[in-house]
Amino acid sequence: MEPRSEVVIRQHDYLAGRVLLINAPTDDLLSNLAQDIKPAFWTWNYNEFLYFQNLQADVHFGVDVPENDFDQAVIFVPKSKELLNYILHNVVSRLPQGASIFLVGEKKAGVERAAKQLQPFGTALKLDSARHCQMWQMTTEASITAKPLVSWAQEYTVSTPKGDLTICSLPGVFSQNHLDNGTAVLLPYLQQVTAGKIADFGCGAGVISAYLSKLNPQNRIFALDVDAFALASTQMTFEKNNLPLEQLEIKAVKGIEDAPLFLHAIVSNPPFHLGIQTDYNASETLCKTARRHLKSGGELWIVANRFLNYPQLIEQNFGRCTTKADQQGFKVLFANTQKKLKE
Repeated sequence: MEPRSEVVIRQHDYLAGRVLLINAPTDDLLSNLAQDIKPAFWTWNYNEFLYFQNLQADVHFGVDVPENDFDQAVIFVPKSKELLNYILHNVVSRLPQGASIFLVGEKKAGVERAAKQLQPFGTALKLDSARHCQMWQMTTEASITAKPLVSWAQEYTVSTPKGDLTICSLPGVFSQNHLDNGTAVLLPYLQQVTAGKIADFGCGAGVISAYLSKLNPQNRIFALDVDAFALASTQMTFEKNNLPLEQLEIKAVKGIEDAPLFLHAIVSNPPFHLGIQTDYNASETLCKTARRHLKSGGELWIVANRFLNYPQLIEQNFGRCTTKADQQGFKVLFANTQKKLKE
């Protein structure tokens, strides 16, 4: 069991009734809760949703607070400060004054900083500090009306050969308030991507998907991500720019194995973070198995940090990997399923 969950169990007596567990670890916490507690889970990570679903838990996947009533909430601190503000605002809006919200997190993940974000909503008290974690209790004093989701999005502009795009990015989404350097290096090469059925793996706020749509309204784009906030951001970005929604399919995925088959291209600035941890599994699996999702002649386009071994992984599975660009610490990598690749 994770240390964060162990701290919750240590303070088990504070929990009562219908308890909403938010961003909870995928461990044995559920089986260690007393039977008089009625737990429900809220996650925006599709893999975590499947984990709790497999346990037959009451679990909700999405960007919104579950509709079911609850008496208390336990928030496991997310990486993003803005995302924690969003969670607190929406949870407090659903609870009566005097209800308890508990905040749990690791010290190295900034739980003490996060505890300060409780102050606008009520009185906070540190309950425990153990296993390099802390648990805080906040008694709600504020009465809040939930703000619409769109008001939480940050916007920035990306230029394309066919006009500017306004990118809408919700809390917790990668590079929320600016275009990240890796994607910026990749974008000029999207004009070379073959048209047709294209998957944007790890779509984030929808920069690549929207750019491909702007270049060619005939493209069929599959925006794939594990994160519900990313998927909602991509939807917002298309709507904000009046891009044709009929060409977009948004899908929550475990990884590249959930991508459609017979694609003309896969384009990705692949993810390599899981919470505060670095995790290359999803991106390495993309390099190793993308080929099976592509048509004959289908293309793989990836931008990645220069130091990563993706070119070798791609070459092992495609026969060859071409470096289209090497700048600002990033490489744009290209491969296709033909023996002779386009240069």
